[in-house]
Amino acid sequence: MAGVIGHLMTVDGLVSTALGLDDPLGSGDRPLSPTARTESWWSSADRPPTRAVREPWRDQSHTLVRTVSFAGRGVAELSVPYGDFALPLRDSLLERAFECWVHGGDIADAVDYPYEPPAAAHLHGMIDLAVRLLPATLAGRRRAGLAGPARGLVTAGSPGRSLHLEIEGRGGGDWYIALDSPAAVGSPGRAVARVALDGVEFCRLVAGHVPPEEAAAGQEGDREAIREVLFAAASLSRL
Repeated sequence: MAGVIGHLMTVDGLVSTALGLDDPLGSGDRPLSPTARTESWWSSADRPPTRAVREPWRDQSHTLVRTVSFAGRGVAELSVPYGDFALPLRDSLLERAFECWVHGGDIADAVDYPYEPPAAAHLHGMIDLAVRLLPATLAGRRRAGLAGPARGLVTAGSPGRSLHLEIEGRGGGDWYIALDSPAAVGSPGRAVARVALDGVEFCRLVAGHVPPEEAAAGQEGDREAIREVLFAAASLSRL
């Protein structure tokens, strides 16, 4: 449990640094990748980590919330770097909420403690963030040889070949994911496949808690597109 809290604290350090606050890894050369930051903290912390990490993380959390609350409206667009990509602060805080929920659930499962999913509106926002990251993730996997070549490139801003993601239950809605380029626009008229998933189950897929082959409750259309989107979603998990 202490190791998980240490992970959350070191990733929160990226938000802290963007706001001009202290980084739990200290000053000097500090990795930007969340995974590298976590491993750096794990290797330097007392072994094994203890409950002593809880208070620093809570203090850090309160400072972040207080600082953002008084920072003014423009702070939402502040860039938070994560190594090979960056998020605006509003998305970074949404991503932080997702991680806290997922890892809180991990801890609750370990001690058999009841733990409810977020409210539907909050869950919808988390799903929306993950979906917005998928086109760039697909492109990165394609460059790494982990996905097939693009099959329908279009000019930037034009409707492109898409996958219809239908989220059912809490946080539900419909999203159209551009398959061939992050610059394309997902479009119902260009949909070549459909995947239906429960909202909590989709988040578990993004968190790496569900194998992609077992995730979708309903699938139809281009099988390659479905496989690549599900594997891209699972690859969003860091640890």
